[in-house]
Amino acid sequence: MIDKKNATSSCPFCTLPAERIIQENEHAVLVLDAYPVSQGHSLIIPKKHVASWFDIATAERDSMMTLLDRAREKIISETAPDGFNIGINDGAAGGQTVPHLHMHLIPRYAHDQPDPRGGIRWVIPGKAKYWK
Repeated sequence: MIDKKNATSSCPFCTLPAERIIQENEHAVLVLDAYPVSQGHSLIIPKKHVASWFDIATAERDSMMTLLDRAREKIISETAPDGFNIGINDGAAGGQTVPHLHMHLIPRYAHDQPDPRGGIRWVIPGKAKYWK
């Protein structure tokens, strides 16, 4: 479960109900996104309350990556997606709205968008379409 000594009572990830946790390891938890953009959209969250990917230790990163792999396996077995987007919004300018680090694993399905080329580059739409 989340590291209570570093938890912030106003943080939704520090106060996750146990039933939301699909898997966990020493440093991280795996949950389904409460506001999914596709079926299987998952979050990998460190147990320690920290805002940035750049503020965690190697062991915490490794734990998050292990759960990322497990989430991918689970999604493949349940929904057979055609691809994935993996992302971290780091800092307010990077789009982070919950100040507790979390990684998104977003399954993508053929035809979920008319033209999925560019993927995460669309965070700045005017620069996304480099293949013009």
